[in-house]
Amino acid sequence: MAKDVKPTRKNLMAIEDRIELSERGHGTLEKKRDGLIMEFMDILDQAQDVRSNLNDSYEHAQRSINMARAMEGDVAVRGAASALKEHPEITTESKNIMGVVVPQIESSKVKKSLDERGYGVLGTSARIDEAADAYEELLANVILAAEVETAMKKMIEEIETTKRRVNALEFKLLPELYEAQEFIEQKLEEQEREEIFRMKKIKAKKEEEEAKEEEEAELEVEAATPADD
Repeated sequence: MAKDVKPTRKNLMAIEDRIELSERGHGTLEKKRDGLIMEFMDILDQAQDVRSNLNDSYEHAQRSINMARAMEGDVAVRGAASALKEHPEITTESKNIMGVVVPQIESSKVKKSLDERGYGVLGTSARIDEAADAYEELLANVILAAEVETAMKKMIEEIETTKRRVNALEFKLLPELYEAQEFIEQKLEEQEREEIFRMKKIKAKKEEEEAKEEEEAELEVEAATPADD
């Protein structure tokens, strides 16, 4: 890049402006990267808790449904499940975390009371109620896990993008600009030294010519002056 730039003061000023802008941008991106990493670590801690709760709730739901099937039979369990009239509703909104738009998932009608499940209370047992409770809890954890996992993915993508931009500035653009700046400064110094040397030569030549003219003038005066008898 350096040798492609004409060594002029105008280009030097333009490169110095680009260096200043790039350095500011580099500092801003570094702060953003560090802030994103801190936010990501918080989400990661939350994700670990969510995953643990999800695993626990899944195992609990499996035990509950197996117990209900064993005690009440598959027909009773399927009948209770098919009686459900109002299904859970999922809505998504967005929230901003340091410039990263992540989803915020809202759910309703996930956990229901006994009379909202649709099956007759008298025709079922506590085992089916416990299985329903367990699967409602599992669904709530699945929704929360989906929100957290999606946020983590988007945060990782933004961190990687920001890191690439930081590295591009730090290891490519800024070194090229510094190299171009140094190249132009060296060339301008060389031009300045050459100009000083040229001006000295011109001055010396001019002084030499002036001295010669004075000498010639003196000789002419002497030649024109009559000699004494």
